[in-house]
Amino acid sequence: MTNTKQQLQHLLTLEELTAEGLTELLELAKAVKQTPATYKEALSGKKVALLFEKASTRTRISFEVGVIELGGHPIVLNGSDMQIGRGESLSDTIQVMSRYVDALMIRTFSHETVKTLAEHGTIPIINGLTDLHHPCQVLADLLTIEEHFGKRAGKVLTYIGDGNNMAHSLLIGGALSGMTVRICSPAAYAPDATIVAEANRLAQATGGKIEQYTDPVQAATGADIIYSDVFASMGQEEETAQRLAAFSGYQVNQPLLDVAAADVIFLHCLPAHRGEEVTAEVIDGPHSVVFDQAENRLHAQKALMLELIGTTP
Repeated sequence: MTNTKQQLQHLLTLEELTAEGLTELLELAKAVKQTPATYKEALSGKKVALLFEKASTRTRISFEVGVIELGGHPIVLNGSDMQIGRGESLSDTIQVMSRYVDALMIRTFSHETVKTLAEHGTIPIINGLTDLHHPCQVLADLLTIEEHFGKRAGKVLTYIGDGNNMAHSLLIGGALSGMTVRICSPAAYAPDATIVAEANRLAQATGGKIEQYTDPVQAATGADIIYSDVFASMGQEEETAQRLAAFSGYQVNQPLLDVAAADVIFLHCLPAHRGEEVTAEVIDGPHSVVFDQAENRLHAQKALMLELIGTTP
């Protein structure tokens, strides 16, 4: 294991990290990014199952490449090809997998799924995405912010859009970082109140702040980071027309960037729908760092796997 003070068993949400543990993990991610050859055998002999019940581009490629670059063996699985697709219980499935592999990353729908896997298995579980949280993405986001500004604490991050899994993980990650996190969404699409309350609790200890808005201009004013996500996530396709109507006025465009800080950066977890939640002018413009952000999925997740199952070089 790495020499961090906090030893993780799983990463289901960022709430499992302390502020210090998050900093240590991001420092490891920087080291992995700067000197990847140092860690090329850190997962030697380790087998990591990558299970996808939701479609994936960045999660699939970054985890598979990450395991390989650390010297391990990725085993890519599709839920529909496994017996869980035919009714085998999650408890039985993870108990069997625990005899075969050293860790499981899963990208799925219900957050209860990852909780059940962690409860009944004996290997680390990594949440690659659920309907409630997206912690690996936010590790990459925070790494990108720190690289760009030199720090996270005190920065103002404005998220404009649905109060979804991205909003939830940004709330927790931003609070642990001592940032001001502004969530701007229509009232009917606000983030989960329980998660907002937890973020407030964490922010009180770190000097951060949690704010909620319904007016994008107010939320964006003076912001260091503006973050956007699709208005209809996977599994919500039938709600697309309704959501596009509800989020009219919540598009991130140049006039919105103009009220932010002069050196504002734009983040998006991708995939993006240009012309809907963000204009091409913004996402393809000089303030956008979305491809640095996407690359950092690889480095942050390598650090996470090192923390969970790796060996110190």
